[in-house]
Amino acid sequence: MAKCPNWQGAAQLQANRQWQLQANREFKAIFGRDTEESKRWRLDLYNALNGTDYKDPDALTLTTIENVIYITMKNDISFLIGSQMNLYEQQSSYNPNMPLRGLMYFAQLYQMNLSARGLDLFGSTLVKIPAPSFVVFYNGDWELSDVSEQRLSDAFEPAGCASGFEWTAKVINIGGNHSEGLQKKCRALYDYCRYVNRVKGNLKAGMPNRNAVEDAMDYAIRGNFLDGFFKAQKMEVMNMSLTEFDQEEYDRNRRREGREEGISIGENRGRQETARNMLARNYPLTDIAEITGLSLAEVEKLAAGRG
Repeated sequence: MAKCPNWQGAAQLQANRQWQLQANREFKAIFGRDTEESKRWRLDLYNALNGTDYKDPDALTLTTIENVIYITMKNDISFLIGSQMNLYEQQSSYNPNMPLRGLMYFAQLYQMNLSARGLDLFGSTLVKIPAPSFVVFYNGDWELSDVSEQRLSDAFEPAGCASGFEWTAKVINIGGNHSEGLQKKCRALYDYCRYVNRVKGNLKAGMPNRNAVEDAMDYAIRGNFLDGFFKAQKMEVMNMSLTEFDQEEYDRNRRREGREEGISIGENRGRQETARNMLARNYPLTDIAEITGLSLAEVEKLAAGRG
């Protein structure tokens, strides 16, 4: 069972929350792009996880969902290799709803796969589909073992009423000193984790946001992390990292201005949209209220409207 992290100050929690959002982007930037280096790192990660020795990066076919309209139907990285459909998600916040999210992702992935193959589900022939593999890479502050499993059946009401149906998410803790064996099998994952841990350590030490990221960036460049990726993509990665922090500061200022001068209808709509996006990602209602500036009652009303 996951254990709650130790209490931290409000400012520290805010900084960590913003960084957690950002770590997801960088994971995808490293392993989820359609570039030669990303293909190679993605294959290395797959081999490390599965004990395989595939050599051709083109053996992996990206199937990542990139839907700009339905935010709940985006995923981090998905790909086909042989007869296996793989979905890799990175999470820096503990989320017990990953099996349900994975089920929804895979339903969309299979729909896309069947459409591309021109297969008909309504015929008399059994339709064969790639076997699923769902892995969640976790590097948050909750205490998890190196490898754990989340089951969809834990969410069934009443409990045990559908014991013949199951969907699981394999959760691999890559935070801190966890899963060192796996990290050492995949240099790209190892370098990514060292960079993330450096930023998190800087934030916990009270370092300002920009300094925390800049120090970690210099650390990655000095160590030639990802074969020079951080040096070559320095501005892009810095912008990704600091955009989240700058947005948090911007939102905080806007909330203060709103309390002092009143909130316009247009501004309120913008906060409501942000709240809806956070609801789709299963943020706690109290966190959404704090970050968006909406009242808890307003957030609860938005949550009820999603049902």
